[in-house]
Amino acid sequence: MNKINLPPFLKPGDKIGIVAPASVLNYEDILPGIEIFKNEWGLEVVEGGTLKTASNQFSAPDNVRLADLQTMLDDPSIKAVIAARGGYGCSRIVDQLNFDQFLKNPKWVVGFSDLTVILSRIFGLGYASLHAPMAKSITTDGAELAKESLRQMLFGEMPHYAISKHDLNKPGTASGQVVGGNLCLLAHLIGTETDVDTDEKILFIEDINEYLYNLDRMMIQMKRAGKFDKLAGLIVGQFTDMKDNNSPTFGKTYYEIIHEHIAEFDYPVCFNFPVGHVGDNRAMGVGMEAVLNVKNEKVSFHFANATI
Repeated sequence: MNKINLPPFLKPGDKIGIVAPASVLNYEDILPGIEIFKNEWGLEVVEGGTLKTASNQFSAPDNVRLADLQTMLDDPSIKAVIAARGGYGCSRIVDQLNFDQFLKNPKWVVGFSDLTVILSRIFGLGYASLHAPMAKSITTDGAELAKESLRQMLFGEMPHYAISKHDLNKPGTASGQVVGGNLCLLAHLIGTETDVDTDEKILFIEDINEYLYNLDRMMIQMKRAGKFDKLAGLIVGQFTDMKDNNSPTFGKTYYEIIHEHIAEFDYPVCFNFPVGHVGDNRAMGVGMEAVLNVKNEKVSFHFANATI
């Protein structure tokens, strides 16, 4: 198991950076989130140049997005970098990022969805990051608990999550480092330098807007690559806006597809966890030690140094 270091936690008055390393966004959409960082959390916000630019689908050309994120990673005065949104684009720049200065002055990097590839890269360097709401999504309807979980984790107040039971859950207790993110990205990372070692880890997965047959294919890819073989535990998050062929249909729901591919394993599994492309997208410390306790009547999840 890799030793994972935690970047310094934030305190009021610290400086954070906001960048758009992937898809283009409407700048107005992130202003409420920036106000939360400033006025509610007492942080100083530095806005990257990619928040107000566009290059077709992307917030800017690859070299500009790369330079914007690189500047934030290199600046020792910036204590956290929060993505404005995901979409697509991080895979195009991840291999060109230089983490020399980051390793000298580590900081929290926050995002989800397409940011999975960046978080996985940081995990490979031996540092924790946060799979959590971004500047655009932190004000989504139903995001109150998710917003608070991000604040807690950034400021070193480890949250404790209580989750309702689900019929497909598999009881048991697991402890280990937390890894995961968007299932599509995790499958695409296999065989690359940002591939994630899942052995003895608590893996969490989520996704959005995929056809059910493609979800089945991604689960098969993960399984063929051994990603499910030696898990400590599995957390199945939200799979939103999933699609099916009109005729013939796939014949299973998205949770049934996932359950089919992991049914043979004995480790605990939690379905319907609040993580993913939904308002209630709880912060998950990628690389951090955690405990997952799946009981018949309820599920609990907390990070190893949480107060419970």
